[in-house]
Amino acid sequence: MSTAPNRRAVAVVLLIPLVVTLALWAFAWPAARIAPRDLPVGVAGAAPAAEQLQRGFEQREGAFEVHRFDDEAAAREAIEDRVVYGAVVAGPEGPHVLTATAASPVVAQLLREAVTAAAPEGAQVRVTDVVAAPAGDPRGSALGASVLPLALAGMGAGAAVTLMGLRGARAALTLTGAAALVGLAAAAVTHSWLGVIAGSWWAEAGVLGLTVLAIGSAVAGLGALLGPRGLGVGGLLMILLGNSFSGVTSAPQLLPEPVGAIGQWLPPGAGGSLLRSVAFFDGSAAGGPVLTLALWSALGLAAVLIAGRRGTAGGPAGAAEPADSAPVAHEAALTG
Repeated sequence: MSTAPNRRAVAVVLLIPLVVTLALWAFAWPAARIAPRDLPVGVAGAAPAAEQLQRGFEQREGAFEVHRFDDEAAAREAIEDRVVYGAVVAGPEGPHVLTATAASPVVAQLLREAVTAAAPEGAQVRVTDVVAAPAGDPRGSALGASVLPLALAGMGAGAAVTLMGLRGARAALTLTGAAALVGLAAAAVTHSWLGVIAGSWWAEAGVLGLTVLAIGSAVAGLGALLGPRGLGVGGLLMILLGNSFSGVTSAPQLLPEPVGAIGQWLPPGAGGSLLRSVAFFDGSAAGGPVLTLALWSALGLAAVLIAGRRGTAGGPAGAAEPADSAPVAHEAALTG
């Protein structure tokens, strides 16, 4: 009689260390291996000096993806369009470093330190922050910390819809309404109160809501297809991997491969990148993240709607009629 409880106790004892180990791997390993990997940077200026700067970047094989520009104006435009994270302009007075702390404070510091270390002794290195982070969040800490609450909100919405037994259009409307309200509330906190994002208020609210909708729809869709196990899979994808692989606190190109790419395919990473684009770069480079979030939302909602139709056609509600009508038919047979 005690065999089943003993097995469950052993399962719990083994499962908890496994989950903790997986969480430490997902969060600690990428953080401990931060380094540039094909990081897009620019070089501009006269040919001899610019070529020397480019060779300096290329000496670190696989670390930087160098883009050449004719002058400083072209390099600034590329930074504002999110083509590169920063650039170095070769000039008669020494190198001029152009950074964008709004894109990644970590990359801005890395680029500044790399150019300063490679400059000749005594050379003056000027630094200009082309797209600066807002005064309310100069190190980007608050923006990075916002990904986990969004993931938790989406996970909570998807789990609630699944556990409450909502199906079909009702479930889809619940997920959409919850995501919209979360987007409005999150924009009110991050933009209006804390001042950590500085773009169009409604566009930011839309991005935040779309991120929550993508996560919630994916979790609910997995729950509809797989049952309670789907919630576990959704938590693994969105909370454990999606949050830790998002690269929002540094940059996707600083994470070990293929972690950075995987993070951008998941809603938390795509949502963080899209929020940066909308908040600081007037929507530049927003196409890829929008497509990723839209696909997750569409697939999740489609799974919820399909599961709702199947439940209506052959689920418990449809199967209850024969059981209820059996006593009536039996009584009619006896009286007949």
